[in-house]
Amino acid sequence: MKIVIALTAALLTLPVMAAEKNASELNTYGRYELVTLPQIGQTLKAKMDTGAMTASLSAKDIERFKRDGGEWVRFRLAIKDADDTLYEQPLVRITEIKNRAEEGANVTSSSPSTTERPVVNLEVCVGHQSRTVEVNLTDRTHFDYPLLIGASAIRKLDAAINPAERYTVERPEC
Repeated sequence: MKIVIALTAALLTLPVMAAEKNASELNTYGRYELVTLPQIGQTLKAKMDTGAMTASLSAKDIERFKRDGGEWVRFRLAIKDADDTLYEQPLVRITEIKNRAEEGANVTSSSPSTTERPVVNLEVCVGHQSRTVEVNLTDRTHFDYPLLIGASAIRKLDAAINPAERYTVERPEC
């Protein structure tokens, strides 16, 4: 019965794959994987979340500023054992994300509140696959995984997620 449930769950995640790819051409990853962010110089445990649209990185001291006429954002990582490095990236856009009860919001079914988050482009590397994806910045220290990889990034990675598996690929080599 567990196999039937796992196969059913895996099939439910297949719509996340790139429409033009056959299932045999996709990279299959587990629900949790190690992901390297080369621009940040970190390899983090990530949740591969088909229910979220965008990727999200745990950050603190998030501040928007102008540089050479463009919008930028600076931040520090909000992860265990992070040093005090200040990162700066061009701001791609601001996104509105629905607050969830586990994020400390008082959410009612009729009117969930939203939070604005800055979005930057970051390279993500899973296994041997590397793509530049949009990543929103927010404090995720209350979650188990400092990095969430959402459906749009999963599609860019030409991937499908098998929620019954964990850490299916070796440490990223991009």
